Amino acid sequence: MVEGEEREPGAQTAQLPVDRARRRADDSARRFSRLSRATFIGGIVLTATLFGAGAWQRRWIADDGLIVLRTVRNLLAGNGPVFNQGERVETNTSAAWTYVVWFFSWLTQARLEYVVLGIALTMSVLAIVFAMLGSARLWGGTSSALLVPAGAIVYIALPPARDYATSGLENCLVIFWLAVMWWWLMRWSQAEKVRVASFFGLVFWAGLAPVIRPEMSVVGGLTLLMLFCAPVPATRLRPWQFRTLVVVVAGLVPVGYQIWRMGYYGLPYPNTAVAKDAAGAKWSHGFTYLWDLVGPYWLWLPLALLAAAAIVLVRQGRRDASADHAETEESETSKGNWRDRIHRFSVWLRSPAAVVTLMVAGGVLLVIYELRVGGDFMHGRMLLPQLFLLMLPVSVVPIRLPRADESGQRRLNWAFVFVLAAFVGTAGWALFAANTTAIKTGTTIRANGIVDERIYYVLRTGHDHPILASDYLDYPWMRAMVRDIGNSPDGALLIVSPSFMNWYIVPQPLPQPGMDEKPEHTVFFLNLGMTSMNVPLDVRVIDQMGLAYPLAAHTDRLTDGRIGHDKDLYPDWVVVDTGMVDKHPWMPSFLDEKWVTQARTALSCPETQALLASSRAPLTFDRWRHNLMQSLDFAKYRIDRVPKYEIQRCQLVDPTQPPPAPPK
Repeated sequence: MVEGEEREPGAQTAQLPVDRARRRADDSARRFSRLSRATFIGGIVLTATLFGAGAWQRRWIADDGLIVLRTVRNLLAGNGPVFNQGERVETNTSAAWTYVVWFFSWLTQARLEYVVLGIALTMSVLAIVFAMLGSARLWGGTSSALLVPAGAIVYIALPPARDYATSGLENCLVIFWLAVMWWWLMRWSQAEKVRVASFFGLVFWAGLAPVIRPEMSVVGGLTLLMLFCAPVPATRLRPWQFRTLVVVVAGLVPVGYQIWRMGYYGLPYPNTAVAKDAAGAKWSHGFTYLWDLVGPYWLWLPLALLAAAAIVLVRQGRRDASADHAETEESETSKGNWRDRIHRFSVWLRSPAAVVTLMVAGGVLLVIYELRVGGDFMHGRMLLPQLFLLMLPVSVVPIRLPRADESGQRRLNWAFVFVLAAFVGTAGWALFAANTTAIKTGTTIRANGIVDERIYYVLRTGHDHPILASDYLDYPWMRAMVRDIGNSPDGALLIVSPSFMNWYIVPQPLPQPGMDEKPEHTVFFLNLGMTSMNVPLDVRVIDQMGLAYPLAAHTDRLTDGRIGHDKDLYPDWVVVDTGMVDKHPWMPSFLDEKWVTQARTALSCPETQALLASSRAPLTFDRWRHNLMQSLDFAKYRIDRVPKYEIQRCQLVDPTQPPPAPPK
């Protein structure tokens, strides 16, 4: 229309309904966008609040969580990252968790138990937030659908998830690391232009996997492989230079720490992996452990509902794409030589579909690994990261309202009905699971060895929230231990007795004339955390399973032992190793002088002495270099816990046996 020309009255009249319809559509879209954004933000706030409140309601610090704090105490005291002074043993599976707790403890100078409680709760809640933010990116934001919590409420509804949100163990760090990586990968996969700084930040974050927890190397390794093979962002570097830099940045922390660990500790992995034989196989118990989590809570139900909902949503998204585009894409995919196919696969790696495949595959592989090693003795704990991984893509799900047709009518959409039903079913399941008690045996350990760890210690200590180390003084044997250490000023070995109120005391020999030998106390007990946190750092605390005691860690695994506790070193070895009095009546009557004598000979085995020297000898450069070179051999070395058989294995002479008769 020419400027200044007037419209005909009929044209103006016809245009008015169209303009009004357009304005109504625009207003409706804006209202829906505000509603969708409010629903999403409200869902995040509600889910995070519920998880935080639920975790706080079940707050506690596990005995194993206190083990971490003993190492932190030694770090703060300048003794190094050790559990006992003068013995370099890595008792914490997550190196990163140890140093995170140490850093915030050093920064705040607050009581260690409160520091770890605050860190754990904060990281657990933030993990849920990042998981939902990443999932929202996957499903396209809030412009076209209502994003409602789904997988996130599955995770927070499980009682074990709330238990281990504040336990002092590294579960919070693991799921936080996974959630941030998921969110970061989704940003990277959808970015129009990849920022080099952000890319290498993601590479560095993924490279932390081995120090977060060794088995997380499965997810971290797959992520790094994806980032390495994906198209190189626009930089001044050549592709081979860029990929070399990826390897350097990814390996900066884990490779550096690994080299240091092998030289300092004399092992290629934490001592806990030796104590629990992490490479061993106990498939049958693994499946028992899996069902112990899945069965009581009917966990298979929300997993099936959300998996089906995800399939429906993906198919709906494909149908929404134009048929022509789909046909063109399909025909292009089928063309080209092998180089073209490799290129297309490389391009596909930087896509949301590839990220989802990575997370689900990582979760499945970790489930298989956990089945192989036999699970754990703590109900649900070791399967929580796997569940979190599987729930990441559906942490939120989009509910797309039926579209209006040309007449303004909204027709029933079966995809909408199915997804809505899956969401309602998941929410209903969450109400059921959140109030379900899976294990009702209290302090009685079942035949399968699995316990509700939080309830076990709540009942054993008499505290609803055992958090402080002093709370565990009300655990059987603890107050008696403190008393008996005070009553033996000349040094002693304390061995647990059947009586909760007394310990067996093996005294330290009196110093020889002219010698100024310092009294030393050693406590030999399974529960390392509560024990070590209620005694001074100069009291040595060791265990028969070997988490903090290399001699026990390197014994053979008991075939039918309780999972996670299937090593049990006889105390006869400890009497000899600590140099205590080895004669009756000073030695407890249940110990056999013959066994003690055999243990002394068995300990003289050159290979065993070399193993002990790797953690006890002064750390010189030559010692560090020797440890580095021998760490793999040390990791494989095993001794027999029966002294007589260990003497035979080392081809030593048994002093309790008569010498062989001379030949005639």
